[in-house]
Amino acid sequence: MSKTIVIVDYGMGNIQSVKNALAFLGQDCITSNDPDVISKADAYILPGVGAFPKAMKNLEELGLVEVLQEQVINKKKPLLGICLGMQLVAASSEELGGYEGLNWIPGRVVPLNVAEGIKVPHVGWNDLIIANATSIFKNIENGSNVYFDHSYHFVCDEKYVIATCSYGTSVVAAVQKENIYAAQFHPEKSQTVGLKVLRNFVNVVSQC
Repeated sequence: MSKTIVIVDYGMGNIQSVKNALAFLGQDCITSNDPDVISKADAYILPGVGAFPKAMKNLEELGLVEVLQEQVINKKKPLLGICLGMQLVAASSEELGGYEGLNWIPGRVVPLNVAEGIKVPHVGWNDLIIANATSIFKNIENGSNVYFDHSYHFVCDEKYVIATCSYGTSVVAAVQKENIYAAQFHPEKSQTVGLKVLRNFVNVVSQC
Protein backbone atom coordinates (compact mmCIF):
# COMPACT_ATOMS: atom_id res chain seq x y z
CA MET A 1 0.00 0.00 0.00
CA SER A 2 1.39 3.40 -0.97
CA LYS A 3 2.27 5.84 1.76
CA THR A 4 0.71 9.30 2.14
CA ILE A 5 3.09 12.26 2.19
CA VAL A 6 1.68 15.64 3.25
CA ILE A 7 3.36 18.85 2.15
CA VAL A 8 2.62 21.12 5.11
CA ASP A 9 1.02 24.34 3.88
CA TYR A 10 1.55 27.08 6.43
CA GLY A 11 1.50 29.91 3.91
CA MET A 12 5.24 30.24 3.30
CA GLY A 13 6.34 27.20 1.36
CA ASN A 14 7.55 26.71 -2.18
CA ILE A 15 4.79 24.15 -2.40
CA GLN A 16 4.02 23.83 -6.11
CA SER A 17 7.65 23.18 -7.05
CA VAL A 18 7.92 20.46 -4.41
CA LYS A 19 4.62 18.95 -5.53
CA ASN A 20 5.75 18.99 -9.18
CA ALA A 21 9.02 17.26 -8.30
CA LEU A 22 7.22 14.52 -6.39
CA ALA A 23 4.75 14.09 -9.25
CA PHE A 24 7.68 13.68 -11.64
CA LEU A 25 8.88 10.84 -9.40
CA GLY A 26 5.41 9.28 -9.49
CA GLN A 27 4.78 9.99 -5.81
CA ASP A 28 1.31 11.17 -4.85
CA CYS A 29 1.14 13.80 -2.13
CA ILE A 30 -1.37 16.00 -0.36
CA THR A 31 -0.99 19.68 0.41
CA SER A 32 -2.72 20.55 3.66
CA ASN A 33 -2.79 22.67 6.80
CA ASP A 34 -5.64 20.66 8.33
CA PRO A 35 -4.49 19.02 11.59
CA ASP A 36 -6.83 16.06 11.01
CA VAL A 37 -5.41 15.38 7.55
CA ILE A 38 -1.87 15.83 8.81
CA SER A 39 -2.38 13.46 11.73
CA LYS A 40 -3.40 10.65 9.35
CA ALA A 41 -0.42 11.00 6.99
CA ASP A 42 2.60 8.68 6.93
CA ALA A 43 5.25 11.36 6.38
CA TYR A 44 5.75 15.09 5.92
CA ILE A 45 7.62 17.67 3.90
CA LEU A 46 8.02 21.07 5.56
CA PRO A 47 9.06 23.54 2.86
CA GLY A 48 9.63 27.22 3.47
CA VAL A 49 10.52 30.56 1.96
CA GLY A 50 10.61 33.73 4.05
CA ALA A 51 11.23 34.82 7.63
CA PHE A 52 11.56 32.46 10.60
CA PRO A 53 9.34 34.45 13.04
CA LYS A 54 6.44 34.65 10.59
CA ALA A 55 6.76 30.94 9.83
CA MET A 56 6.58 29.94 13.50
CA LYS A 57 3.65 32.30 14.05
CA ASN A 58 1.76 30.74 11.14
CA LEU A 59 2.42 27.19 12.36
CA GLU A 60 1.20 28.10 15.83
CA GLU A 61 -1.92 29.95 14.64
CA LEU A 62 -2.89 27.06 12.38
CA GLY A 63 -2.55 24.60 15.27
CA LEU A 64 0.17 22.68 13.47
CA VAL A 65 2.95 22.73 16.07
CA GLU A 66 1.19 20.29 18.39
CA VAL A 67 0.03 17.89 15.68
CA LEU A 68 3.46 17.79 14.05
CA GLN A 69 5.11 17.30 17.44
CA GLU A 70 2.86 14.32 18.08
CA GLN A 71 3.34 12.73 14.66
CA VAL A 72 7.05 13.45 14.07
CA ILE A 73 8.52 13.31 17.58
CA ASN A 74 6.22 10.94 19.43
CA LYS A 75 5.16 8.64 16.58
CA LYS A 76 8.47 8.96 14.68
CA LYS A 77 6.96 9.58 11.24
CA PRO A 78 9.56 10.78 8.68
CA LEU A 79 9.86 14.48 7.95
CA LEU A 80 11.93 16.37 5.40
CA GLY A 81 12.49 20.07 6.06
CA ILE A 82 13.54 22.26 3.13
CA CYS A 83 15.36 25.63 3.42
CA LEU A 84 13.32 27.61 5.98
CA GLY A 85 11.72 24.28 6.83
CA MET A 86 15.15 23.05 7.89
CA GLN A 87 15.72 26.11 10.06
CA LEU A 88 12.38 25.65 11.81
CA VAL A 89 13.49 22.32 13.32
CA ALA A 90 16.19 24.16 15.30
CA ALA A 91 15.76 25.26 18.90
CA SER A 92 15.98 28.95 18.04
CA SER A 93 16.76 31.59 15.44
CA GLU A 94 18.44 34.98 15.65
CA GLU A 95 16.48 36.27 12.64
CA LEU A 96 14.77 39.60 13.44
CA GLY A 97 15.77 39.26 17.08
CA GLY A 98 15.41 35.95 18.85
CA TYR A 99 12.68 33.35 18.41
CA GLU A 100 12.06 29.78 19.50
CA GLY A 101 11.81 27.06 16.86
CA LEU A 102 10.30 23.59 16.91
CA ASN A 103 13.36 22.36 18.83
CA TRP A 104 13.48 18.96 17.15
CA ILE A 105 17.23 19.06 16.47
CA PRO A 106 19.40 20.91 19.00
CA GLY A 107 20.92 23.94 17.31
CA ARG A 108 20.37 27.55 16.41
CA VAL A 109 19.93 29.58 13.24
CA VAL A 110 22.35 32.48 12.84
CA PRO A 111 23.23 34.99 10.09
CA LEU A 112 25.72 33.91 7.46
CA ASN A 113 29.06 35.40 8.49
CA VAL A 114 31.21 35.24 5.37
CA ALA A 115 34.39 36.88 4.16
CA GLU A 116 34.31 40.39 2.72
CA GLY A 117 33.33 40.41 -0.93
CA ILE A 118 31.12 37.32 -0.68
CA LYS A 119 27.47 38.15 -1.22
CA VAL A 120 24.68 37.45 1.23
CA PRO A 121 22.16 35.99 0.66
CA HIS A 122 23.84 32.85 -0.61
CA VAL A 123 21.99 32.32 -3.89
CA GLY A 124 22.96 29.78 -6.51
CA TRP A 125 24.65 26.45 -7.04
CA ASN A 126 27.19 24.97 -4.66
CA ASP A 127 28.97 21.65 -4.17
CA LEU A 128 27.83 19.28 -1.46
CA ILE A 129 30.44 17.89 0.91
CA ILE A 130 28.71 14.76 2.15
CA ALA A 131 29.73 13.94 5.70
CA ASN A 132 27.46 10.95 6.12
CA ALA A 133 26.00 9.07 3.17
CA THR A 134 22.74 8.38 4.97
CA SER A 135 19.45 7.47 3.36
CA ILE A 136 18.72 10.78 1.60
CA PHE A 137 22.22 10.89 0.07
CA LYS A 138 22.25 7.30 -1.14
CA ASN A 139 23.83 7.06 -4.63
CA ILE A 140 24.69 10.76 -4.63
CA GLU A 141 28.30 11.65 -5.34
CA ASN A 142 30.37 13.89 -3.11
CA GLY A 143 30.70 17.27 -4.84
CA SER A 144 27.26 17.13 -6.44
CA ASN A 145 25.76 20.55 -7.22
CA VAL A 146 22.60 21.76 -5.46
CA TYR A 147 20.75 25.08 -5.33
CA PHE A 148 20.77 27.40 -2.29
CA ASP A 149 18.91 30.60 -1.41
CA HIS A 150 19.38 31.77 2.19
CA SER A 151 20.83 34.45 4.49
CA TYR A 152 20.81 32.42 7.72
CA HIS A 153 22.22 29.00 8.46
CA PHE A 154 21.89 26.16 10.96
CA VAL A 155 24.60 25.70 13.60
CA CYS A 156 24.54 22.45 15.54
CA ASP A 157 26.60 19.55 16.89
CA GLU A 158 28.55 17.72 14.18
CA LYS A 159 26.77 14.47 14.98
CA TYR A 160 23.64 15.80 13.27
CA VAL A 161 25.42 17.15 10.18
CA ILE A 162 25.17 14.92 7.11
CA ALA A 163 26.39 17.46 4.51
CA THR A 164 28.05 20.85 4.29
CA CYS A 165 29.09 23.28 1.58
CA SER A 166 31.73 25.97 1.41
CA TYR A 167 30.60 29.59 0.98
CA GLY A 168 33.29 31.76 2.50
CA THR A 169 32.86 29.54 5.53
CA SER A 170 31.60 26.03 6.17
CA VAL A 171 27.81 26.01 5.92
CA VAL A 172 25.62 23.15 7.13
CA ALA A 173 23.77 21.91 4.06
CA ALA A 174 21.80 19.04 5.60
CA VAL A 175 21.10 17.52 9.00
CA GLN A 176 19.48 14.38 10.34
CA LYS A 177 18.27 13.17 13.71
CA GLU A 178 16.55 9.79 13.61
CA ASN A 179 13.41 10.22 11.44
CA ILE A 180 13.97 13.94 10.84
CA TYR A 181 15.87 15.00 7.71
CA ALA A 182 16.43 18.58 6.65
CA ALA A 183 18.22 20.35 3.80
CA GLN A 184 19.25 24.00 3.57
CA PHE A 185 19.31 23.67 -0.22
CA HIS A 186 16.22 23.25 -2.40
CA PRO A 187 15.97 19.67 -3.74
CA GLU A 188 12.99 20.69 -5.89
CA LYS A 189 15.22 23.22 -7.69
CA SER A 190 18.36 21.08 -7.82
CA GLN A 191 17.58 19.10 -10.97
CA THR A 192 18.79 15.48 -11.08
CA VAL A 193 20.59 15.56 -7.73
CA GLY A 194 17.59 17.11 -6.01
CA LEU A 195 15.27 14.51 -7.49
CA LYS A 196 17.57 11.79 -6.12
CA VAL A 197 17.33 13.36 -2.66
CA LEU A 198 13.54 13.41 -2.87
CA ARG A 199 13.48 9.86 -4.23
CA ASN A 200 15.63 8.71 -1.33
CA PHE A 201 13.24 10.35 1.12
CA VAL A 202 10.29 8.66 -0.58
CA ASN A 203 12.14 5.36 -0.22
CA VAL A 204 12.67 6.03 3.49
CA VAL A 205 8.94 6.62 3.84
CA SER A 206 8.05 3.45 1.91
CA GLN A 207 10.21 1.37 4.25
CA CYS A 208 8.56 2.65 7.43
